[in-house]
Amino acid sequence: MSIEAQERRQGAAMIAPALLWTLVFFVVPFAAMVLMSLAHLEGREVVQGYALDNYLRIFTDPSLRKGIFVSLEITALVTVLSVLLAWPLAWIIASRVPPRWQRLVLLLAVLPFWTSYVVRSYSWALVLGEKGVVMNVLVGIGLLAEPVQIMATRAATVIGFTHFFVMLLTLTIYSNLIQLSPNYARAAEDLGAPKWKVIWLVILPLTLPGVMTGAFLTFVLCIGDYITPQILGGNNELTMPQLIMLQLGRRGDFPMASALSIVLMAIVTLAYLASARWLRMERV
Repeated sequence: MSIEAQERRQGAAMIAPALLWTLVFFVVPFAAMVLMSLAHLEGREVVQGYALDNYLRIFTDPSLRKGIFVSLEITALVTVLSVLLAWPLAWIIASRVPPRWQRLVLLLAVLPFWTSYVVRSYSWALVLGEKGVVMNVLVGIGLLAEPVQIMATRAATVIGFTHFFVMLLTLTIYSNLIQLSPNYARAAEDLGAPKWKVIWLVILPLTLPGVMTGAFLTFVLCIGDYITPQILGGNNELTMPQLIMLQLGRRGDFPMASALSIVLMAIVTLAYLASARWLRMERV
């Protein structure tokens, strides 16, 4: 046996466990979900079929179609806000905080992730309630005559999501910033560029891989989250995960839940394809 053939066999043996794991725990369940999405419900019985009725219903039923748009709107807003808040924070940590303190600052930044996701959501529910900290402060300083309703609205969901994901984006952008050579900024400044142009035209483009990686992770985690919209948003505007859980929990409509899940995965795939160019960018 030649050396090349031996190396190929060794390589195949090394990746075989990962391929088997992917096949058993992703490909097979995904195929089962696709088949289930083509079935339909008759009474309480799932009847296997090969029709696209569930998908047609998703895009023709106003309530289901609205769930897609609500999810996309919330996710897009959260992603944009998280990027706008995280980039300056990451830049301040990377360029203004002394190196010996940066790890401590990052540690403090990620402390919220050490608590339960459910606990964090309920914490925001207490803060944003009519008798919560935010309303008490706003009424106390005279900006509001009386408390307003924030809980069980889209605003509460966006606030909770943004708090969760700003730190995630900060870490991805920070890891990109600290790898940048300071010579880029020095060269731009030597050529007469003001500080804001150095940041806008030099540093920001070079951190796009970190920004897009964090933004994509934010998009995926946000659009697939069920807990935060359920706790903070209530049931006034249902997102896609809430619709999926509704089909499973109350109606037992596994075919429709599967179809909604496939549509959700398709949206995430399209988001990846749209951002793949930046995700694969390499800093020179």
